[in-house]
Amino acid sequence: MNIFVAKLDYNTSEDTLRGLFENYGTVSSVKVIMDKFTGRSKGFGFVEMDDDSEANNAINNLNDSEVDGRNIVVKEAQPRERRDFRGGGGGGNDRGRGGFRDRDRRDSRY
Repeated sequence: MNIFVAKLDYNTSEDTLRGLFENYGTVSSVKVIMDKFTGRSKGFGFVEMDDDSEANNAINNLNDSEVDGRNIVVKEAQPRERRDFRGGGGGGNDRGRGGFRDRDRRDSRY
């Protein structure tokens, strides 16, 4: 099971998370998400445990517990939503497209 862990202190390490979750079973992977520009933690991460009953036990016991001075949120990770990078809907009209050429063409009619 993939477990989402949020509200982490920016200094909480992957080793710290691994140690917490290993108290409840076998941990197959740990990843604290880092900002690619600053190199600083984004304050959340993921822990993967193969045994669902161990994972659920960890979730139940670690959710809202204090780690490095912060109360963390621990829950089952949800699949990422598909992102649409095309920039929104629109209704099929061409208003606003064409930039200066449309304005120049329109001005030349007068």
